[in-house]
Parts: sequence; structure tokens; C-alpha cells
Amino acid sequence: MLNLEKLKEIENKYEEVLKKLADPQIISNPKEYQRYAQLHSQMSDLIEAIKRYKNFLKEIDEVEEMIAREKEAEMEKFLREELETLRREKERAESDLKERLIGRDTRDEKDVIMEIRAGAGGEEASLFGADLFRMYGKYAEKQGWKTEVMSVSPSDMGGFKEIIFEVKGKGAYSKLKFESGVHRVQRIPVTESGGRIHTSTSTVAVLPEPEEIEVEIDPKDLKIETFRASGPGGQHVNVTDSAVRITHLPTGIVAQCQEERSQIQNREKAMKILLARLYEKFQREQEEEIAQARRSQVGRGERSEKIRTYNFPQNRVTDHRIGLTLYNLERVLEGEIDEIIEALASADKAEKLKSL
Repeated sequence: MLNLEKLKEIENKYEEVLKKLADPQIISNPKEYQRYAQLHSQMSDLIEAIKRYKNFLKEIDEVEEMIAREKEAEMEKFLREELETLRREKERAESDLKERLIGRDTRDEKDVIMEIRAGAGGEEASLFGADLFRMYGKYAEKQGWKTEVMSVSPSDMGGFKEIIFEVKGKGAYSKLKFESGVHRVQRIPVTESGGRIHTSTSTVAVLPEPEEIEVEIDPKDLKIETFRASGPGGQHVNVTDSAVRITHLPTGIVAQCQEERSQIQNREKAMKILLARLYEKFQREQEEEIAQARRSQVGRGERSEKIRTYNFPQNRVTDHRIGLTLYNLERVLEGEIDEIIEALASADKAEKLKSL
């Protein structure tokens, strides 16, 4: 049986949303009104499912009381048949309600900004970061998504110390959200003359790209600087202050971009990165405030977690969160990661169901 106190909390929250929608101050604020209207839309079906479930519980209690008082055998038999029907209906209603309680992450349909950074391992870590970027690019291509590099810091041997890119496509966050964390590679580096296997790491962060109304920034809180771009791009990047760095003063979060020749375009991309980082920060803080926050085996892909190992000598990929091991490393690096992503999604759903 589901926790009735939790269901009551949801109903109370829904009542608060209804009150907000009738509040003149909210009505006069389009952004706030839209936010509560979206909450109402998201919750209305769930509230109906809760009512159906509670009605079955009430009807079952009533029939059980009638059976306890009934003295006629024929009527008692009828009531018991009715009770069995109600119990089956209650099970179906409970199953439906659980699915709705788990729900879809409201961010699932969002585009994402992905950040890959070299971790431990020096140049080899940078080269592995380039492998991961290629893997996600191939996967995005198979999904029919578009990718665009927003910022890149190349290494001396063609890898990436850091690369930030946007992935645009339906359901991008729902598929990629489990990729956040530390990815570990075990192989013989091209820089190793003795043929020894080294272990290196790269970190991946997957940030849902927020809508404008979801992150409000006071322009006074921004420090915007321009500087001369460096790296490939011809003479232009070396003679104009086209690169842009934006600092959000209250949080200290910084985003910068120098990939475009235009300062305006660099500013737009840097602002996108900043908004995504702030959105993730606010989401994390909000989740931590909820006492019942789920910290499952799959988790939120904290960057400190070692989530996956790519072992080249054994052609093996292991996702440590769910104990999944595949012996098709070459295919995985070609972007064939559906099996891993589907297994992670299934484990996440199972963990959520256990917590209800």
C-alpha cells in the first residue's frame, strides 16, 4: 500500500498551486503565472489518479465492514465477490498511480549542454576526452540530434583539456542525463614506450538547457569581460577582443566562449553555458532541501562518482552503478550506447518504485 501521508502532501501542494493561480499578484506577473500554470498541468492527472486510488480504498473498507455484519450466506458470497473485484481494481489503480508518481523528469525533453574535462592522466586524459566527445557525437547523430561546439581548450596532441558542446534534439536530456560522472579508461597510451597499461579519467557533466523563464538573472549580478581570443581561427582572433567571459557574482559561476569571430555570438554562447550551470545549481539545491530526496544506486551522476570503465585490452565496458559489463568497447566508442542507457533508465525506475 502506498504512503497515504505522502499522497496527502501532494494534494496539499496542488491546493497551494490552485490558490496561487487565483492570486491577483501572480496573475499580474506573466512569468510567475506561467510557472504555476505549468505546475497545475503537470499535477492535475496525478491528483485524479490519487482520488481514484483513495476511492477504491474507501470502498474496500466499506465492503469489508458490510461482510463483517452480514448474516445471510448468499449476500455474504455476493459481497466477497464484490470485494475481490474492488481489490483487483485497486491494484490496477495503485500500479497506475505509482507510474504517475515516478513520472517523467520535467527536464527530460530539454536540450543539453555537455562538458567534458580531462581528469587524472595528463595528455592521455585529454585524448580520452576527445574519444568521449566523438562517442557522444556519433550517438547524437544516430538519434537525429544536432551538436554544436560552444567552447574548446585543445591539448598539444589533439585531445581536449575541456570541451563544451550543445546537443539539440527531442528527449536529449532523458537519454544523456545518466552520463554525468567520472569516466575511466585503461589502455596503453600513445605516449607510453614501454607498453604499460595506464589508467586515466575524464569527467562528463550533462546540464539541461533551461527555458528563459526558469532562471532569472539580475543584470547587476553579472560581470562581463572581453579578452583577446587565442588558438586556431586565423589572424582575426589575435587582434580583436572577441572572446567573452561572464561571471555571476552571487555564486561565482563563470562561463566563457571564444569560438566565434563575433563578440555578440560569443556572448550569447557564454550566457547559454552560464544559464545551464546556474539552473543545475538551483536544481541541486532544491533537491537537497527535500528530506525524502532519493539517492539511488544510479544517483544523479555526481562528478565525483566513478561511473564507468573503458578497458581496451579486454574490449570491455563496465558501468559500476548497475554492475553492467559489455564486451563491445569498439562499438560503444562508435556511439552504440543504447544498451547502457536503457539499462540505467530501467534501474532508475526500479529504484524509484522501491521508494514509494
